[in-house]
Amino acid sequence: MEELLWPQGAPFATGTGDEDKPAVTPYLASNKESKTAAVVVCPGGGYEMRADHEGEPIALWMNTLGISAFVLRYRVAPYRNPVPLTDVQRAIRYVRHRADEWNIDPQRVGVLGFSAGGHLAATAATLYDRGATDAEDPVDRQSSRPDLAIFCYPVISMREGITHEGSRNNLLGPNPDESLIARFSCEENVTADTPPTFLWHTSEDGLVSAINSLLFASALKRNGIFFDLHVYEKGHHGLGLAEDNEHARTWTDQCASWLKQNGFRE
Repeated sequence: MEELLWPQGAPFATGTGDEDKPAVTPYLASNKESKTAAVVVCPGGGYEMRADHEGEPIALWMNTLGISAFVLRYRVAPYRNPVPLTDVQRAIRYVRHRADEWNIDPQRVGVLGFSAGGHLAATAATLYDRGATDAEDPVDRQSSRPDLAIFCYPVISMREGITHEGSRNNLLGPNPDESLIARFSCEENVTADTPPTFLWHTSEDGLVSAINSLLFASALKRNGIFFDLHVYEKGHHGLGLAEDNEHARTWTDQCASWLKQNGFRE
C-alpha cells in the first residue's frame, strides 16, 4: 500500500493525478527482534518515467538481506528541478519520521538509485539538510541526509560530453545556465560529509558513460570518503538486478557484503 508523502497535496503540484502525488511503497523486512535499516529506492527512466524492474524487484532483494525498502514514485517530466530532489528528500525524512512505527533505525536510512534515479540518489547524497527543528510539519524536522548511498549505472554529471542529455533536458530544461549545471553535477558537490557510497557500472554502457561513476568515485577519494566501485566489462544500460548477465549479476553479492560492512545488515 503506497504512502503519499504529502497527503494534503505536494508542493509544486500542477494536477491531482497519481503523477502529481509523490509516494513511497513500503516493503518492510520481517525482523521483529531488532530495528532494521532502510533504503529509499529510486528507479531510473531519464527523468521521463520510472522503470518497474528497478523498483519492486530491488525492494524484494533488499528484504532478503533483512533491510526494509521504500520504492519512491518521484515526479518526472513535465516536472523539472527542484521537484524530484524535493520528493526524494521528503521520502528520506518521511521514513525517519515513521521509523518507530515501521521498526526502522532512523540512523540507518540509505538511498539507492539506477540511471537517472542514480542521479536523484546522488543529489540526495550531496544536496541535503539536517531538518528544520522549528518546522510546523514534523516530517520537515527530520534530516534528509542519507546514511549511505548506492548508485547503479548512474547519471552523475550534467556536463556536456559526460551527462545523459535526455535526463539533463528533462530535469533542467534546454540550455540550463552554469549555476544549475554546477549544482546538479554531483561530482562537484562531494564533501567530507558525503555518505559512504557503493557504485557499479559497465564499461560497455553506451547510454550513460561509466565516466560518471568514475568521476564520483574520484571525488569521494579526494574528500576521504570510503566507497566501493565496480565497473564490469560487458552489459547494456538498464540491467537492474542483472540476472541474465553472469558477470555483472555479482553486483548484488558485492553490494550485500558492503552493506554488512557498513552496518546495514547482520
